Amino acid sequence: MDRLSSLEIVELVNGEDRTVAEAVARERVPVARAIELAVDAFRSGGRLIYVGAGTSGRLGVLDASEMPPTFGTDPQMVQGVIAGGLEALVRAREGAEDRADEGAEAMDEREVGPADFVLGIATSGTTPFVHGALLRARGRGARTGLLLCTRPSPELVARHDVVISPLVGPEVITGSTRMKAGTATKLVLNTISTGAMVRIGKVFGNLMVDLQVNSRKLRDRGERILADTLGVGRSEAADLLVRSGGHVKTALVMGALGLDRSEARTRLDEVDGVVSELIGDPEGRS
Repeated sequence: MDRLSSLEIVELVNGEDRTVAEAVARERVPVARAIELAVDAFRSGGRLIYVGAGTSGRLGVLDASEMPPTFGTDPQMVQGVIAGGLEALVRAREGAEDRADEGAEAMDEREVGPADFVLGIATSGTTPFVHGALLRARGRGARTGLLLCTRPSPELVARHDVVISPLVGPEVITGSTRMKAGTATKLVLNTISTGAMVRIGKVFGNLMVDLQVNSRKLRDRGERILADTLGVGRSEAADLLVRSGGHVKTALVMGALGLDRSEARTRLDEVDGVVSELIGDPEGRS
């Protein structure tokens, strides 16, 4: 590899990357199971907690951090725990992954319990920090899962509520799991968190109706969702968004049913926030 041209390196890496999606697709059943476990946790007032070290931990923290701006969730609802703490996000602390006791302590600190779903991320499948966390989480009554990129043992499969194992094969650079294994991890986490948010009513059709309207770009997106879905002009959409308190989902119900903000929120609470239960599908509007 070290004698290849830049273009040849691109072609080699890209060729290997194309196999990752297929490896993830072969794990679609356990990924769907993980979505259901996350949904059960949310509906019980619990949390989805990712636990990992190194690249795996960073990807878990990344996915968790994207939930509040995208879906308007409480930051505690989806959490990422990384071996070595927040400092490990920007500076590698490889030795931290060997501390099973610190993984267990992280679960105690978060008071993990029966309502929670804890998903360990360990591409090698052997990270002590992750296994320490999962052991303690199960001891505290939580449901647990493991995402790895090697073939799991029968004992590992039996131990957890779900095991996801996209087998991506050897890395282009031997042992560099930030590459194919990292890409597979990102794809799986994207699917789990997105699927769970869809299932609990954070999406209307394919629209992010629970996004946080806290920037010019997101306010524009919120207004466009309202205008397109309700068939109104941008000025009316902007007014609805203001009167809703900046909450697109509430504004949709207000505009579709002619309600004030309080009544719209009450009606949404009655259907667990699923907009289509109140106003039908977006394709049938406008």
